[in-house]
Amino acid sequence: MAEDSSTDVPNGRFLAATCLVAGTCIGGGMLALPVATGITGFFPSALMMALCWMAMTASALLLLEVNLWMKEGAHVITMASTLLGPVGKVFSWCVYLFISYASIVAYTAAGGTLVIHGAANLIGTTLSKEIGCLLFIVVFGGVIYLGNQIVGRVNTILFVAMIAAYFALVGTGFSEVKTELLSHRYWPTSFLAIPLLLTTFSFQTMLPSLTPYLKRNAKALRWAIISGTTLTFIVYLIWQYLVLGIVPVSGPHSLIKALELGEPITQFLREHVQSVWVSVIAEYFAFFALVTSFLGMALGLFDFLSDGLKIPNQGKGKVILSLLIIIPTFFFAAYFERVFLIALDTSGGFGDSILNGIMPVLMVWVGRYWYRFPDEHRTPGGKILLVVVLAFFVSSLILETLIHSGQICSIFQACEMAAKEQLQGGI
Repeated sequence: MAEDSSTDVPNGRFLAATCLVAGTCIGGGMLALPVATGITGFFPSALMMALCWMAMTASALLLLEVNLWMKEGAHVITMASTLLGPVGKVFSWCVYLFISYASIVAYTAAGGTLVIHGAANLIGTTLSKEIGCLLFIVVFGGVIYLGNQIVGRVNTILFVAMIAAYFALVGTGFSEVKTELLSHRYWPTSFLAIPLLLTTFSFQTMLPSLTPYLKRNAKALRWAIISGTTLTFIVYLIWQYLVLGIVPVSGPHSLIKALELGEPITQFLREHVQSVWVSVIAEYFAFFALVTSFLGMALGLFDFLSDGLKIPNQGKGKVILSLLIIIPTFFFAAYFERVFLIALDTSGGFGDSILNGIMPVLMVWVGRYWYRFPDEHRTPGGKILLVVVLAFFVSSLILETLIHSGQICSIFQACEMAAKEQLQGGI
């Protein structure tokens, strides 16, 4: 067990850590938010989003507590192996792979769609879904191949561009919001979006890298987590207000139609705005968000496979690692329908519920009450907090299991039912 450092952290480094947390959360999953929650409405989706924000923030604080018990450099696999044994190690290994591949597949599918639309609008060429996905993953997978430094530089440029596009979109789009659209509510489907909402607040796998960055200062780390997730929540809330106030629930270019097709909502904004700049900026924002998310997840998976499979990150090993990512990703992204939303939904419902929700609670419980680790960095709330957080993530896992086993309807089936009800007189 490592000693905690009380070294002061410069304000600039704390701000950078806060932005890193927010930047990891904000990305491609944000494009799916209005689509998955559209038939529910603004206020019900805001409530579900708030619940997921609090749950994921709490689980991150618990994971931080575990990480501060360990030596510097200990990642999720090491923590799980130490506290939960071989079973925990294998479980975390498998779930980490699942989350990474599911996320990359989702971003490639949506990125391929943007490539197709871009080719049609810019050069008047019609591309197939397969070609669109292939171009996206080859170009940006090639950036991963070039190494961490190139990825870091490209990602920084794209992230700054994404933030600029977001503020430009908010600035030009607020005048287009129709407040009557925000009054729509359909509570029966609100809970179905929880698995996907978990994905949009997912950043825990990078938390062990944040600990040495802030010199193991527990107070600074806690506030970086809370500030980063709170900033994410505010950004999402404004985004939801903007999109759900512009795009109607039903119709040929509606939220329901976007859900049926499983496409990012930015593809439908242009049909409902007077200013051409809103749709143009939205397209650029979607592109930057998807690429930054893809680069972050793909780089993490690249290094994870290299370490886990003992494949050297150079020469032929680099080619093998690239193919291990590109081939399965391209297959699922190109040949499965609605894979953008389905992959993000299952990543949150199964992956985040287990790896970023249930396992941190179990590790804290074992560390506190079995191994009796020191409590100077203990997250407030005691056993009550652990039980509440565990119950939330177990419920999310059960929900996702029931959906995929056909015991309850999915968000897509709810969408079809809502469409039928609208034809009969509205919901």
